[in-house]
Amino acid sequence: MTENDLTEKGITPLGGFSHYGEVTQDWVMVKGCVMGCRKRLITMRKSLLPQVSRKATEKVELKFIDTASKFGHGRFQTSEEKAKFY
Repeated sequence: MTENDLTEKGITPLGGFSHYGEVTQDWVMVKGCVMGCRKRLITMRKSLLPQVSRKATEKVELKFIDTASKFGHGRFQTSEEKAKFY
C-alpha cells in the first residue's frame, strides 16, 4: 500500500513470478539488474565509498507497484478485481 495506491496487496503478481512462483518471505526491491542466476543467493553490503551525488541521496517515493500478470493479457492487480470482472 502506498500513498497513491491504497489497495492492500502482496508483492507477488497474479500467477506468480516466471520461473520462481510466489514470494512468501521478506523481499527487497532493487533498481536496475543483478548479475547471476535467477535463484542464486546474493549478498548486499554497504558501499565502500560514500555516496554524495544528488541522485544517490535523494529520497525515493514509491507510487505504485504493478502486480498484474506478465503472461497473457495481465490487466488485473488483485484476485478480487479479477473475480468482479468474470
